[in-house]
Amino acid sequence: MESTATAAFSSWPLDGRVIILFLLSAIVYWRGWLRGRRLLRDERDGLRLTAFLACLLVLFLATESPLDAFDSLFLSAHMTQHLLLMMIAPPLLLLSYPLLPMLRGLPKGFVKEGLGPFLSWNPLKQFFAWLTSPIPAWLVFALTTLLWHLPKLYELALSSPAWHGVQHACFFWSGVLFWWPVIQPGPGKPRWPKWMAIPYLLLADILNTALSAIFVFSGNLIYPSYGAVRATHFGALEDQSLAGLLMWVPGSVVYLVPAFILVMGLLTTPRMQTTSAAQRVRKSALPARSPVWWRWTPFFRRIAQAAMLLVSIAVVADGFRGPQVAALNLAGVLPWIHWRALSMLALLAVGNLFCLACPFMFVRDGVRRFLTPNRRWPHALRNKWLGAGLIVLYLWAYEAFSLWDRPWLTAWLVIGYFVAAVSVDSVFRGASFCKYVCPVGQYHFVVSLVSPREVAIKDKATCHRCQTYDCIRGNEKARGCELYLFQPKKSSNLDCTFCLDCVKACPHDNVGLMPVAPAKTLLSDAYRSSIGRLSKRSDLVALALLLVFGAFANAAGMVAPVMMWEHRWHARLGVHAMPFIVGVFILTAAALLPLAIFWLCESVNGGAPRANHLAFSLVPLGVGMWAAHLLFHAASVWTTVSVVWLQIMILEAGLLLTLYLAWRIAEGVFLKLFLPWASVACLLFAAGVWIFFQPMQMRG
Repeated sequence: MESTATAAFSSWPLDGRVIILFLLSAIVYWRGWLRGRRLLRDERDGLRLTAFLACLLVLFLATESPLDAFDSLFLSAHMTQHLLLMMIAPPLLLLSYPLLPMLRGLPKGFVKEGLGPFLSWNPLKQFFAWLTSPIPAWLVFALTTLLWHLPKLYELALSSPAWHGVQHACFFWSGVLFWWPVIQPGPGKPRWPKWMAIPYLLLADILNTALSAIFVFSGNLIYPSYGAVRATHFGALEDQSLAGLLMWVPGSVVYLVPAFILVMGLLTTPRMQTTSAAQRVRKSALPARSPVWWRWTPFFRRIAQAAMLLVSIAVVADGFRGPQVAALNLAGVLPWIHWRALSMLALLAVGNLFCLACPFMFVRDGVRRFLTPNRRWPHALRNKWLGAGLIVLYLWAYEAFSLWDRPWLTAWLVIGYFVAAVSVDSVFRGASFCKYVCPVGQYHFVVSLVSPREVAIKDKATCHRCQTYDCIRGNEKARGCELYLFQPKKSSNLDCTFCLDCVKACPHDNVGLMPVAPAKTLLSDAYRSSIGRLSKRSDLVALALLLVFGAFANAAGMVAPVMMWEHRWHARLGVHAMPFIVGVFILTAAALLPLAIFWLCESVNGGAPRANHLAFSLVPLGVGMWAAHLLFHAASVWTTVSVVWLQIMILEAGLLLTLYLAWRIAEGVFLKLFLPWASVACLLFAAGVWIFFQPMQMRG
C-alpha cells in the first residue's frame, strides 16, 4: 500500500496535448495583451496578465500533477482538484478579462472570417447574455455540483477516464459561468448592480456548506471505490471527513471573502470619498445640530430603566413564588433566553443599549440622592481582572448549579446584582461597578466592539475650540461621563455604557451616537482615553480571549458528547463531583486553553509589539459564536425549524471579519504574525460548526 502512495507521489501524468493547449493559450493571451498595451495602457494590465498565467498554473496542478494520480486513492485529493477547478481557476481566468486579449492574440483573418459571423450573430449574443445572467448561471453551477456528486455519477467518473475528463470540464466551465455575474469581465458596462453578488455568493455558500456537511457528518462511506483499496492506514471515513472539511472551510472563504469585500465597499459612502477639502472646511464651520429626539434621551433612559426594574421585580417574585419549573417560570425564561437574545440583537443592531436601560443603575442613582460616594476605586483593582474572574465564575456556576433550571437561584442572583451595584457605587465615585466589577458590563463592552454605532464626537475642530470640556466635567444639564472617557480622545465602545450624559452635557451639540464600521476601531492601537493602548493592557487581552473562548465553552457544555463525558466522570467520582468536573472543563476551555494559545502565538510572533493587539482580532468570531448560540435558544422557543445553516452563516461572518482584522493588524506580515492567529480562528470556526451539528439541550 505504501508503495502505491509512493508511486502516486512520483507520478506526473503529463499529457502533451494538454500542455500544448496551455502553452498556446499563454502565447495567444500574451500576444493580445501586448497589442492592447500599444493601444491603451491600464495600470491593471500587469495584474490581469498575472491572473491569466496563475489560472493556467492552477489548471496544470489540478490535472497534470500527482494530485491527478491521487484522486482515485483519496477523496480528499479529488475534492482538492474540484476546489481548484471550480473555485480558484475560474475567477482567476475572469479577472484576467480574457475576451479582448484572446481575440487580439489570434490571427486577424481567423477572427474576422472564422469567428466574426458567430460573434455578431444576435441569437448567439442574446443566448450568451441570458446564460451569464445571475439566475441561469447559479442554477447551472448548482446542478453541476449536485449531479456530479451523486454516488452513481461520481463512481462513473472514477471508473472511466473519458467521463472523468467530462466531469472536470463541467466543473471548470460551470465555475466560469458562476463567477461571470460576480466579476463581470465585459466587454461593455456592468449589467447588474454590485449588491446583487452578495446574496448570489451567500446562496452558493449555503449550498457548499450543506454538501460539505454530508461528507463530514454522514458516518457512512458515500463512494465505495475509496473503501476498496487504501494506499495508507488513513481510513476511508477519515478521508471522507477531510474531503468535506476541505470543501467546507476553503470553499466558504472563497465565497464569503468577495461578499465581504462588496459589503465593505457598499458601506463606504461615495460622497465622503468625493467631498473636497474646501467643502469639508465649510461644512465644519457650520454649527452642529443634533436631532430633536436627543433632547428626550434622558427621559427615555429613565423610562427604559423603570421598565427593566419592573421586569426584574417580576422575575424575582416569580422565581421565589412561582412554579419551580424553568419553562413555566419567568426566572427560567426571561433572563436566560429572551433577555440574552434581545441584548445580543441590540448590540449587533445599534450598540450597548442594555447598559443604557440598566435597572441596577436606576436603583443606584436613587440611593445616591441620600448617600454621596467620596472614595476612589483602589488603584490595584483599576483593571479588568476582577470582571474577568467573575465571568469565569458565572460560566462555571451556570452549568455546575443549573442556574437556568432553578428559578429561585436566578432570583437570588438578580437580588445579589442589585445589592452589589448599590454597595459598590454608594462608596466609590464614578461608575466603578460598571467599569471594574459587573461581568455583564464587561461582556457588553467587548461585544459592542463590533456594533455599528459609537458614542463619539462629530467634528474634531469643535472640540479643539472648546474650553469647558463639559462632556467629562459635567454642568448644570448633566453630570458628564462617569467612566472618565474624554470624547476627543475616546475610541471604540470599550467602557462606554451608552448613558449619553456626554451628549446632554456638550454645549455645542458635538457628541452623538455616530455610525462606525463594525470592529474598525480595533485596527488602531492608538492611545484611548481612560484605557490607554490595547496592546499594553494584558487585562483587556485576557478579557477578550476569555469571552471568545467562553462562547465556545458555553455552547459546548450543552451538547450531548460533552455532557456524556461529564456524566461518565460523575459516575466515577461520586454524587457531589459535578461542580468540580464542570469547573475543570470551563477552566480548561475558557481560561487555560486561550492562555496556552496566546503564549504559543506570541512565541511564533517573536514578541512583536503587535502580538497583543492581534488577540483582539478574534473578537468578531467570538461575537459570532455567542450570536449563533443564542439564536438557537431563541428560535427553539418559537419554532421547531432547524436554524443550523443560519448559525453557520453568522459564524462565517465572524470568521471573515476576524481574518480581515488579523490581516490589517499584521500589516501584511504573513507567516510570523497573520498565520498563527488566522489558524486559531479557523480551528475555532471548525469547532463551532461541530457544536452546531451536535444534539443540544434546550434551556428553559
